[in-house]
Amino acid sequence: MIQVNEYFGGNVKSLSIQQTDGNATVGVIAAGEYEFGTSSVEYMTVVSGKMEAMLPGENSFKMFNEGETFKVEKNTRFKVKCSADTAYLCLYR
Repeated sequence: MIQVNEYFGGNVKSLSIQQTDGNATVGVIAAGEYEFGTSSVEYMTVVSGKMEAMLPGENSFKMFNEGETFKVEKNTRFKVKCSADTAYLCLYR
């Protein structure tokens, strides 16, 4: 079953599916800065656009361009910053 998710007043939207090895979401993030929490390991891939991420334990943002992936450990928080609307794929493992 496909689930629709909406966060930050509609500025982040995604569609999620359950797979045998974990959930997956594909979504869009409107330009802005957001903070997320994790309950599992997440692999975030930028599909279109670019995204800056401040990962746990870091003090600055790192740029991720189209096709690049970053990993976030479970039970942590991370920030993302997008200068323009951006599409992503997130795998939860």
